[in-house]
Amino acid sequence: MTGLALTTASVAATPAAPAAGRTRAAVADRPATDEHRGQLDGGKPSHQSREDPGKKGGTSPGVPVPCDADALIAAITLANARGGGVLDLARDCTYLLTANIDGAGLPAITSPITLNGSKGTTIERAAAADQFRVLTVNAGGNLTLNHLTITGGQTTGAGADGAGLLVDAGGALTTSHSTITRNIASDAGGGIANNGTARLRSSKVSRNTADSSGGGVLNSGLLNISKSGIHSNTALVGAGATSTGTVLIEHSSISGNSAREANGGLFVESGTATVTDSRVTKNSATEVVGGILAGLDTEVTLRSVTIADNVSLTAIVGGLGVDDGASVVVDASVIKNNNASFEGGGIYNLSELVLRNTKIFGNQAGIQGGGIYNEDIGTVTLFTTKVTKNIAGEDGGGIYNEAGGTVNLNTATGTVVVKNRPNNCVEVPGCAG
Repeated sequence: MTGLALTTASVAATPAAPAAGRTRAAVADRPATDEHRGQLDGGKPSHQSREDPGKKGGTSPGVPVPCDADALIAAITLANARGGGVLDLARDCTYLLTANIDGAGLPAITSPITLNGSKGTTIERAAAADQFRVLTVNAGGNLTLNHLTITGGQTTGAGADGAGLLVDAGGALTTSHSTITRNIASDAGGGIANNGTARLRSSKVSRNTADSSGGGVLNSGLLNISKSGIHSNTALVGAGATSTGTVLIEHSSISGNSAREANGGLFVESGTATVTDSRVTKNSATEVVGGILAGLDTEVTLRSVTIADNVSLTAIVGGLGVDDGASVVVDASVIKNNNASFEGGGIYNLSELVLRNTKIFGNQAGIQGGGIYNEDIGTVTLFTTKVTKNIAGEDGGGIYNEAGGTVNLNTATGTVVVKNRPNNCVEVPGCAG
């Protein structure tokens, strides 16, 4: 059998460079539905703290901004000129943006500026206005959003990333108890495109759209997501979030995102990712990889993560895909009830995958590898891991291992592969068929 390559660099905004001497075809070069073995592509935040610095109440350090878009534009312009500032926006107010200011509805942030909202505070591009994003953070800018909704941004043309918010290299963004929703990018990063540093705290990125990648978030810098939800976003690939930089996710959820081609939930296209105490659930891809893809030569760590109810509608990889050259460690996690039309209901592996103290159950594949499908170049090592009650339509209900692939069960540590249908394993030493 031929190998798989899962990269979707042809549609990503910042494609990773191909490894030198690579012979395996990239996903853009191979069909997904006719040759399904040739590709692998494809919440609510916690209760808001009443002690958040942006929450109104008592004496505020900020400058009040009346409910008027022109007043907000003037206040940001003045704050930039003075080297920064804290602005208190009006409660139950929508600042409706109608003018295009260098591609955005508000002046670019070039200094440390905090925008404090409150109940019902929204910044929105007017539907009848020209197409522009809501906010841009330039190099040297540091924007903090507290208790705000950013919505209605819409970009047009190639390279028009970040319909809600664009963070340039050298810029920084922090959101707290805020919502980025219903923004549309003609390229990548429907909600947020981050090329600098972005921190999402107790926030939601939802119902955004990108024509290429990163329906919710596109990241090429440092992205830190905590106690936040990335849900119901859409894109061609990487519907929830796409990263070519460094991403850290904790106590968060990536759910209900939908890719028109590949990678419904989280697409780690290049770089590194660490996900802890989080859930990746109910994401879908029309072709491949419903949940998470660790792309070519990436390093991904999943700790106390639930990957559940994700779907590849017409091809392979329901839950987790591990591409050629990737290194993935899954610890103390659950991979359950994911579904792939062809192979790899729970996991599809082409590289180095280590599973520790993990439960893999209830996953389904239409053909082979209900729990785990391991390619001929892949190595899967299991410690104290249970692979149970998974189903494959033809063979390898628990684990299907291609000839040449390596599966190390380490049964002495407590690994078990039982109660899978129509059988437990194919070509796995130490596993009862």
